[in-house]
Amino acid sequence: MASDKVTACCQTLIEKNLTISFAESASAGKMCYEFSTVLNSGKILIGGIVCYHSSMKEDLLHIPWGTIEQYSAESAEVTKLMAQNFYRYVGSDICVGLTGLTTPGGSESEAKPVGTIFIHIIFGEKQIAKRYEFKGSPESIINQAIDVVADLILMEI
Repeated sequence: MASDKVTACCQTLIEKNLTISFAESASAGKMCYEFSTVLNSGKILIGGIVCYHSSMKEDLLHIPWGTIEQYSAESAEVTKLMAQNFYRYVGSDICVGLTGLTTPGGSESEAKPVGTIFIHIIFGEKQIAKRYEFKGSPESIINQAIDVVADLILMEI
């Protein structure tokens, strides 16, 4: 069941006849799934791609070789490229890219602890890039990130 924020976001997208797509890493498809559970989501949801491993980001989303090594798979730079490159292939009005750290074992550091999430949203010519640090379990971190995405979209449309 989608959160109230996701439901409100979807209802507004439906009212405004806007479509959405997702390029996900840390959320592993949950964001696309949550948006799919709202009544009439078929009117707005184009689809999504899950590129969890670096090889998928490079091979399917054409993240230039060396970019992930330079910035890490969980970075603003990679998230931006994921959103931009997926947006080019998908005919949606809005495209959301999301990467981050929900568990130890990635590129976490003092400056980028577990709970750090990067979001990049494209609205045609306008783009929004955000970095957040959430607390809680991996599932809680993802749920908080999904609600933030819904809020960011609602503020823009």
